[in-house]
Amino acid sequence: MNQPIRRLSTLVAVMFVLLLGASTWIQVLGSQDINDRPGNRRTQLESYARERGQILLGGRAIASSSPTDDDLQWQRTYSDPQLYSHVTGWNSFTYGPGGGVEFAADGLLSGRDDRLFYDRLTSTIAGRTPKGASLELTIDPRVQRAADEALGDQRGAVVALDPRTGEILAMVSHPNFDPTPLVSHNTSTEKKAWEELNSDSSRPLVNRAISGNLYPPGSVFKIVTAAAAIEDGQWDENSSIPGPAVLDLPQTEVGLPNSHAGACGPNDLVTLAVAMQDSCNTAFGWLGMELGGDAVRDQAAKFGFGDDLEIPMNVTPSTVPDELSPPQEAQVGIGQYDVRVTPLQVAMVSAAVANDGVVMTPHLVQSVLGQDLSKISETKPEQLSKAMEPETADQLTDMMKLVVEQGTGTQAAVPGVSVAGKTGTAEHATDAPPHAWFTGFAPADNPKVAVAVVVEDGGREGNEAYGGSVAGPISSAVMKAALQ
Repeated sequence: MNQPIRRLSTLVAVMFVLLLGASTWIQVLGSQDINDRPGNRRTQLESYARERGQILLGGRAIASSSPTDDDLQWQRTYSDPQLYSHVTGWNSFTYGPGGGVEFAADGLLSGRDDRLFYDRLTSTIAGRTPKGASLELTIDPRVQRAADEALGDQRGAVVALDPRTGEILAMVSHPNFDPTPLVSHNTSTEKKAWEELNSDSSRPLVNRAISGNLYPPGSVFKIVTAAAAIEDGQWDENSSIPGPAVLDLPQTEVGLPNSHAGACGPNDLVTLAVAMQDSCNTAFGWLGMELGGDAVRDQAAKFGFGDDLEIPMNVTPSTVPDELSPPQEAQVGIGQYDVRVTPLQVAMVSAAVANDGVVMTPHLVQSVLGQDLSKISETKPEQLSKAMEPETADQLTDMMKLVVEQGTGTQAAVPGVSVAGKTGTAEHATDAPPHAWFTGFAPADNPKVAVAVVVEDGGREGNEAYGGSVAGPISSAVMKAALQ
């Protein structure tokens, strides 16, 4: 055999080996990845051949499957579809699972997850048709409904947590949507709903509580700045710090003013506690520069900023910018410049103060149930981080109680209950109304719920909005529901 023929034979042999290897990879090693792709119609058809697991609240299904007479043997239905739209998401044959738990826990709900192997095996042995696992969620229906009704027709989000466990008691994002048309089994109906939802400028498919274009926190971030100051050891709640009418900023002729006219205290001085109570911008701007950007950023990280969280949905990390100039440090100290947060992260900050400085990992799934509703697994409370010493948390609690008792947050009060909180009015665009914030926890002496509320563009009050007047009453309604 001459040399050219040998070379050609070698090339053909190599190509044959590569082809054999690629087909082996696709059929064996890569098969699971292919099966798990949302657009794989064979996998979708297979999943519709068995009953999808339920999504449960207190044993009541908010998402379930019913048998049908069409080729897709099971029809997904949602009770209170708009109330829980961002919690459940949807499971569309045309577009696959999306949003919420339907997407994040699709493997469990569809029955494909490896954790269900023994459940599938026992079902087969018992002669039962295997079906997906059901998920019991941590959402409290009363708290969810209270948050939804209090937020009303305003754009924004509400999150409520149990600070002791990290359980998510409510997660509301407005505008919401009805997932029912997306699961209709009618291609044209699903397509029309999909196109309308995605072309809506109000972005109803975005869960504002955990994702989307994150918000500047404004003055609710002063909790983080105050925590950094007390943890630093140079200051406590009784420390006297500068609080002039306008804070001179180095490297610029533009000063940082208070949101109200005048200084925050006599002789341009104010205690840290009163600065929190009255939300004094100049005092916290001064602290931001004294602490420096690295210290504030490090403190924020202890609260969970920058962490990649799954609840099981992915949570967009909240951020504090790097490499700050002194004027930018002052702005960061009051939650402006490029600080960006999710409402969930803000609720975690309050929850950490409520829980003696410990941040618990937030979660939405309480337990995974087999097809006979026996418990397969349960989410145990887990510490995410330690944000501060208990003594620091105690001082912050005292300061945040002043906010609600006689400061900017009086409209967040709950009759007969001691509430700790912080207001925020966050500027975010030129000539646009500010976002209105409130975050806090109750009861202050034995916390059971931590809340964060954001109302976009001042809600109904527009340019006249303040965090206390717009977001405070919403928080109050949510806390009342949680504590009843």
